[in-house]
Amino acid sequence: MFEGKSGVLLVGGLGFFAFAFLSNAVVPMLMYRDLPEQTTAELVAKNSNLMYQFEELSYRYPEQFKQHFGEPTTDQCAEALRLGRQIYVSEGCWHCHSQFVRPVSREEDRWGPVSATWEYQNELQRPVMFGTRRVGPDLCREGGRRSNDWHAAHFYRPKLTSAASPMPEYPWLFDGAPDKPNRRGLALITYVQWLGSWLESYPDYEAYQPLAERLKEK
Repeated sequence: MFEGKSGVLLVGGLGFFAFAFLSNAVVPMLMYRDLPEQTTAELVAKNSNLMYQFEELSYRYPEQFKQHFGEPTTDQCAEALRLGRQIYVSEGCWHCHSQFVRPVSREEDRWGPVSATWEYQNELQRPVMFGTRRVGPDLCREGGRRSNDWHAAHFYRPKLTSAASPMPEYPWLFDGAPDKPNRRGLALITYVQWLGSWLESYPDYEAYQPLAERLKEK
C-alpha cells in the first residue's frame, strides 16, 4: 500500500498535518503557557487608546451615553467591551470578517502587522475568531482607523459609508437614527475600536488627556 503513489501521498499528507499541528498548536502553547490570561479590566486599565475612543463616544453622543453607561470610567468601558463582543458574536459578524492577519500574500500591506500569539492571551479572545471568510476586511487592526461616527453610520446603514457593501443593516442598534446609538450600538463600536488598539501602530494618541481634563480647559 505504501509503495504506490497513493501511499506516498497519504504518508506525505499525514506528515504535513503533524508538522502543522506541532508548529501552529503545540509550539505556541509551550512558548506561552506561563503567560497569564488578561482580564478585560486589565486590558482597559493600560490602554489609553481605547479610553480615548470610549470617552469620545460620551462626548459625541452625550444623551445616549449618559443613559446607557453613565460616565466613561474604566469599569464602564470594560462592561461595554464584554457586551460589545457578545453582540459581535450574536450578530454573526465573524461569518464575514476574520481577526487574524496571516503572514502570506502581503496581508500586512492591507490590514497591518501580522498577528502574534500574545495578542490573543486575554478573555476577550475566547474563543478566538480567526475566521476563514473575508467577505469584508479582516478586523483585528480595525480600531482607530475610522471615527466613531463612521462606525455608527456603517452599522446603521452600511451603504452610507461603502456604496457596494453587502453587509446587512443593523437599525436595532439605534434609537431611530445613526446619531442615536443605544447601549448595544455603543458597546459594539467600543469593541471594534478596541481591535488592534494595543499596537504601537495604532493612530497616535500619545497626547491623550482624560475627557474631564479636556473639558476643564475649554
